[in-house]
Amino acid sequence: MGTDNSYLAVFLGSKSSPQRVAWDALSEGDRRAKEREGMAAWKAWVDKHQAVIVAMGGPVGKTKKVSQRGTEDTSNNVGAFMVVRADSHEAAAKLFEKHPHFTMFPGESVEIMPVLPIPGG
Repeated sequence: MGTDNSYLAVFLGSKSSPQRVAWDALSEGDRRAKEREGMAAWKAWVDKHQAVIVAMGGPVGKTKKVSQRGTEDTSNNVGAFMVVRADSHEAAAKLFEKHPHFTMFPGESVEIMPVLPIPGG
């Protein structure tokens, strides 16, 4: 990876964003209906872009941070990840415009970064 126009897409969303607060305020029935609709849209997005998905990735759970101080529980805004292939950074970003992560779910954004070759590799 890195020499083949691969891009890491990181799906971000805060537990305290206005979108998430509104989502959490929905009744369970309404939230489940929106989840079903959102998952159908997400699946349709994946089906449409299957040819450029290098690694499906997926949702991520609780976070552990490892540093010189040892291992500790922490949290961040990363909700999921995926690796795609595109001809340019702009083309990779364009894949995620109007993505269900933030148009149907309470996610805030998708950040896309090139996967670079390992220096000296």
